[in-house]
Amino acid sequence: MAQVNAVKLKASNKQAGRKVGGTIAIFVFLLLLGLFMAFPIYLAVVMSIKPVEELFIFPPKLYALQPTLDNFRDMFSSLKSNQVPFSRYVFNSVFVTLTVTVAQCIFASMAAFVLAKCKFPGNKIINSIIVVALLYQSNVIYIMQYIVLAELNMINTYMALIFPSIASPMGLFLMRQSIGQVPDAMIEAAKVDGAGLFRICWQIVMPNQKPALMTLIIFAFQAAWNIQGGTFIFDESLKTLPTVVQQAASSGLARAGVAMAAAVFMLVPPIVVFMIAQKNVIETMAHSGIKE
Repeated sequence: MAQVNAVKLKASNKQAGRKVGGTIAIFVFLLLLGLFMAFPIYLAVVMSIKPVEELFIFPPKLYALQPTLDNFRDMFSSLKSNQVPFSRYVFNSVFVTLTVTVAQCIFASMAAFVLAKCKFPGNKIINSIIVVALLYQSNVIYIMQYIVLAELNMINTYMALIFPSIASPMGLFLMRQSIGQVPDAMIEAAKVDGAGLFRICWQIVMPNQKPALMTLIIFAFQAAWNIQGGTFIFDESLKTLPTVVQQAASSGLARAGVAMAAAVFMLVPPIVVFMIAQKNVIETMAHSGIKE
């Protein structure tokens, strides 16, 4: 009996050792992967606090010998024209980003509800088109977008930046998949009580879609914040911050520090939005769930 218990204990210790070893290996792998993904952000921050003369040191250093904030001070004076202040570019980016994010969430939610819960001719064909649209990048349809915007007299206006970004195949696909998990019995019960489709969508379905909405907000905000629109916008007062940063980066190494400072400045809003939305997504994923 004692020998049997000893064998079982030895086998249990081996199994526990394997679990601990596997956990350590996964932790080390994820740590290295996280460091690899964080390295570009670290490098951008280091480049933004380096003096101009340190940018020409070879081999380049992965740290700043004499850190300075001159690049951030120069950013406000360099990234502007004689007529347009730096704050105008920031306002354009914030206005376009918030408008696109809100509009994309509204239209994606309503369209996804119709595609997921309403039966009509051509439903399956439209869903297939959405899946195929995920394969195409925006570069493929630039010419068609320009023709449509030109016919609508939207070139060189805010709508040239906002209008093409409202319709997102990824956002629509994400919301459709999430809304498709809502029980049909809940919607049928609401119809029996006299609720219309619009009320069912916003008062019954959408309150249970917080995880999907928060995820959509992250994707929409990040994509909208990086909108350049250099092919649609020619007025300097309508340009967004990414466009100006790209212009500074193409000016050569002399303004590389300013470009890096602007890039770090642009990193802050998406990171803040991601941290806020991620917390809500984790909480709602852990506590929400709809069952028949």
